[in-house]
Amino acid sequence: MSFLPSYTYFIAISLLVSLLVYRKPTYLYLKLYPPFLLLTLSAEIYAFWLYTLGKNNVAIYNFFSTFEFCFYLFTVGLLIKKAKARKIVWITILLYAIAAVTNILFFQGMKRFHTTTYAVGCLLVVTFCIYYFWELFRFPQPGRLLYNPAFWICTGLLFFYCCGFPLYGLINSWGKISKLVLQNFETIVTILNVFLYSLITIAFLCTRTRKYTSSPL
Repeated sequence: MSFLPSYTYFIAISLLVSLLVYRKPTYLYLKLYPPFLLLTLSAEIYAFWLYTLGKNNVAIYNFFSTFEFCFYLFTVGLLIKKAKARKIVWITILLYAIAAVTNILFFQGMKRFHTTTYAVGCLLVVTFCIYYFWELFRFPQPGRLLYNPAFWICTGLLFFYCCGFPLYGLINSWGKISKLVLQNFETIVTILNVFLYSLITIAFLCTRTRKYTSSPL
């Protein structure tokens, strides 16, 4: 029996930690993460099961990664203070979803990974995370930064997708990829996933050591 990819265990750990603090008074964007992490873990397990059966699982990753980008953009949008910037995020989510689904169905196809719109999604998440940090340092919030869950989540997203953008952009320009390069690529992606979900876990651990005030976000 094949073992699941190593990063899926980090998703599971992040999910369990998020459930431990789910009932605590917290922000809306944090309450959205437990169901999202459960869906993420389910998608990874199902895709791996298809892989063990020798079936194509690219369609799962195509549509789920599109949803993933929309989710991350939505949660980052909740963290942005300026109304105009937040409105731009909502419009961007709609346009990206349309573009990604169109690309999957009519251009790159269901059996190929949507590298083009994935790279665009990486760029969008990075852009809005940078804007979040710009607001964070331009308008400092009370309390220690290390106890701010949003800081850890956006740090993980920024690092993950900063690295993901050139990786998938480069693959999109290659005709054929050698097995050696592909193996190294999978290792890098695994490390990035471990880093991302570790920081998401830290974000939830922060909620156990800080006091909350009421907030709509």
